[in-house]
Amino acid sequence: MLGLPKTTEFNKRIPKQKFYDNLAVTPALKKVFTDQIKTICWRNKIADSTTNLASGTAVTELEVFEVKLNSQILDDSFLRQMDKEIPYHILFILEYEGKYKAVIGYKEESYGNTAFKVNRYYSTEWMDEDALPLKLEGLSVDSVYENFVRQIAGDALAASEAGESLKESIARDEKRQALQTQIAKLQKKIKREKQLNKQMELNALLKKLSKEWEEIL
Repeated sequence: MLGLPKTTEFNKRIPKQKFYDNLAVTPALKKVFTDQIKTICWRNKIADSTTNLASGTAVTELEVFEVKLNSQILDDSFLRQMDKEIPYHILFILEYEGKYKAVIGYKEESYGNTAFKVNRYYSTEWMDEDALPLKLEGLSVDSVYENFVRQIAGDALAASEAGESLKESIARDEKRQALQTQIAKLQKKIKREKQLNKQMELNALLKKLSKEWEEIL
C-alpha cells in the first residue's frame, strides 16, 4: 500500500469485536464501529526495524491502518479512540467504494503521562489511491511522520520560513484558525449592529484581526 517497502507490510486484520470486548467503548462509539466501519486492517509498520530509516526520538513506530467504510462519513471519536489505545503514531487510510482519504493526527505525549494526545486531525480529499500525496521522505522515523503530516495538511502547514518545526507550523495554523473564527463572528456582529459608533469600533477591531491573520500566513 502507498508504494511502501515490502519489509513494512503487516497486513493483519483487526476484528471490531476485539474493541467491544477489551476496551471501555461507550455505546455511542460502539455504534460508530457497527454503523460506519466495515473492516480495519493493520497494513504497514514503519520503523527502524522494517526500513533503513534511523530510529525516531519522538516517533518510534508509524503504523498504517486501512479502514474500509460503509459511507464517506467517519466520526472523529473512532480516530481518537484508536490513537488513545495504540501507543504509536498512526496514519489512517480510509476507503469507500474505491476512493481513498488519508487522515493523520499531530500526536504528542501528554506531559507527566505515557499516553498521547491529538489536538486535531488533518486529511486529504477523497481520491484514487495512487493520487494520495504521500511519499516516504526523510532519514528517520521522526522525519517520515512529520513529512506525512505536512503532505496531508498541504498549504495549511506549509512552513513560513526555513527551519520552522512541525510543532511551530501547527501552532501557527491553530492561531490562524482561531483568528478566522473570531473574524467570522465579528463580521456577523457588525451586520447586526445598528449604532454607527459601535459599527466603527467593531470595524476597527475587524481591521486589526484581519491584519494579524495576514501576518501569520
